[in-house]
Formats: sequence, C-alpha cells, structure tokens
Amino acid sequence: MGGLLLAGPALAQDAPAAAADPKVDTGDTAWMLASTALVLMMTIPGLALFYAGMVRKKNVLATMMQSFAIAAIASVVWMVAGYSLAFGEGGPYIGDLSKVLLRTLAEGWDKPFTLGTGDAAVATTIPESVFVMFQMTFAIITPALITGAFAERMKFSAMALFTILWSLLVYSPIAHWVWHPNGWIFALGALDFAGGTVVHINAGVAGLVCAIVLGKRVGLGNDNMSPFNLALAVIGASMLWVGWFGFNAGSAVGAAGRAGMAMLVTQLAAAAATLAWLFAEWVTKGKPSVLGAISGAVAGLVAITPAAGFVLPVPSIIIGVVAGLSGFWGATALKHWCGYDDSLDAFGVHGICGIVGAILTGWFAYGPLSATTATPEGSVGGVEQLIKQLYATGAVFLFTAVATFILLKVVDVIIGLRVTEEEEREGLDVSLHGERLG
Repeated sequence: MGGLLLAGPALAQDAPAAAADPKVDTGDTAWMLASTALVLMMTIPGLALFYAGMVRKKNVLATMMQSFAIAAIASVVWMVAGYSLAFGEGGPYIGDLSKVLLRTLAEGWDKPFTLGTGDAAVATTIPESVFVMFQMTFAIITPALITGAFAERMKFSAMALFTILWSLLVYSPIAHWVWHPNGWIFALGALDFAGGTVVHINAGVAGLVCAIVLGKRVGLGNDNMSPFNLALAVIGASMLWVGWFGFNAGSAVGAAGRAGMAMLVTQLAAAAATLAWLFAEWVTKGKPSVLGAISGAVAGLVAITPAAGFVLPVPSIIIGVVAGLSGFWGATALKHWCGYDDSLDAFGVHGICGIVGAILTGWFAYGPLSATTATPEGSVGGVEQLIKQLYATGAVFLFTAVATFILLKVVDVIIGLRVTEEEEREGLDVSLHGERLG
C-alpha cells in the first residue's frame, strides 16, 4: 500500500491520467484480487489457527471465534465509515465522510481511481472497489492481531465493542496519517510500504495496553499454560507466511518489478528471522523448538512489512536477523522483566519487530525503489530518514497507547472487559459460547 502512495509523485507522472478515457489495467487488477484473497486468508483461517494452537484446550474455539467474528465486524465497519475516515480527503489527521457507505463507488466504478487531489494526487490502474476490498483485509487483521495479547480472558461482547471503536478511532486515523496523500506522516516522508506502523506497531502497542489493563490470566505462574496443539499453530503460521506475499507484494498495487522485489525480500527476511530465533533459542535453552521456528518466521514477516518495497535482498536478510533476535528477546525476557501477561506475544512480536522494521527501513531504503530523493550512492538510508522513521514510530506508539487505554476504560464502564474468575477457569469455549472442543 505504502509503495503506491509514498512513491506517489513518480507513479502519478507515469500513469495515463491524462487519457480521455483511462482504462483499468486487467493485469494489475487480477494481481490485486489475488493479493486480497491472500491477505484475508491470513486472518481466516491463518491467524485463527495460529492463535488457537497456542492457547489451552478450553479456549481453542473462543480464540478462533475472535478472529472469525472480527473478520465480519471489521468488514461492516470499514464499509460504513472506516474506509472514509482512512481514505477520504479530510486533512492531515483524519479523512472526511465523503466515502461513507462507499457511496462514491456508484460512479466510475469501472475506471481507475485517483487518491488525493491536486499536486499530491496519486493515480492507480485498478478500480476503487478492488482498493477498498484490499484495504479492508488490512483493517480486519489489525484488530485480530490484538486478541493475542488478551487471549483467554476478555468477554466476547467487550471484544466486539472494542473492535468497532478501535477500528474507527485508532486504525482509520493512523491509516490516513501514513497512506493518504493528505496525511501528516505521508507529508513528513516517513516510509511504510505495507503496514509496519499502521498494522504491526499499532496492533502490538494496543495489545500491550490490553494486557496491562486486563491483568494476568488466572493461574499464570502456577497452572500449566502450555499450548494445546502446536500442529494447529504451525498450519496457521504457514498460512500467514504464504498470505504475507499478498500483504507485502500486493501493496505495490500492481503487477510489476516493485511487487516482485517485495515478494523476494519478504521470503528472505522470514527465513533469516526463523534461523536467528532458532539459533538464539538453541544457545540459551539448549534446544530449537517448533514454537520458536514459527514465532521467528512471523517476526521476520512483521519487520520486513514496512520495508518490503524499499529495500534490496541483503538488507532484508539483516532486517530478518535483527527481527528474529529482537522478537525472541521481546517474547521471553522483556515480558518477564516487566511482568505483563502478553498471552501470545502480540507486542513481543508485532510491536517490537514492527518498530525494528520501521526504523531499519529508514537506514536501508534504496533510492530507485523508494522513489524519494536519492543520495549519490542511490540510497535514501541515513540519519535524516532515520529521524523521520523514529518520529513516525513514536507518534503512532503514543497515540495508540493513549487512545487504546481510553477506549478500554469506556468499554469497561459500559459492559465490562473481563470474564469472571469462575468463567475463566471453566474456559471461554463453554462460558462464552456454550461449546466444547471434542
């Protein structure tokens, strides 16, 4: 996504915007339709299986239900107002209501659409309906990622209400900041190709706040909290890995060289992070684990997300290694030192590795790919871009933390956040949904 917008001036000049009757590029559109399906697969069934395999047996169905329900909730919220708040013209901080209920699709539905106006306008070669749907899958997976932090203890009703409010008041504004030509982070020149800030830092920080506000799971430190079925988690992680090609390569918003490079570096970063996590685990714990392998892969995928359309293969390996080691530290030492219960390491992997990726993007971004002002060596990496990345990362971190805290308190006042201790001990499958696994 960011590849299209952050390279806006170059793409807008190259696009056939001046043609009397511009036509949709069928190749680009076909790739975006396929990418959209891949990204949706990341949530259902990918994330649903990944998270479900790591909780206890009594919470497997409830955990899968969260991802499945969020896919439905976020879709409707996106159609009603989320897309408009994210990609309506608006100002630097939030979009306007011009696209509420997707009413703009009634006209020009079969023509390429342009995002933004004037000198900042970005032309595309796909119909807006495809762009809406592609972006919807991002709006779905982001709140679904948060559920990993509060797994096994939040009420289903609270999760649903929180998802609605958070999607409208946190996700959509940040998407506007970063990916709309009017957004202030876009104007700043900070780089985020496919969602390092919008998706991963956003979800990771929100997950951390959720874990702190809800408190620890009953029995943590005393009861056996081992994953019920790591085979499910491996299947889910594998789907995430494959689906991530739609996530990152699809964010080129076209079938061309940028998409190819994004796919290549995504694979390399995931592989490098997997090996780095396993190496760290092998050295510190004596054995490389299955859980470590799949966690490392996701860590690398997260970190390469903001960089995917901006970096070359060697930097992608470096990003992957740093992400694997950082994720291992965040999922093991950090949360134990700080004492919060991030159940499935939503912050440890998505938050920390999202930050790592966003910052390293600033150092390794390659000029001809990033379509920004290049140095004589052909790279935009350096102190100036690094400062922009740090600024954008800090702003998203702070806004998400404060806004998420406020929304959780509002939801708590309205319907309460957490199940009772008795319901938690019984398991959410039975206490919330009246069903059992097997």
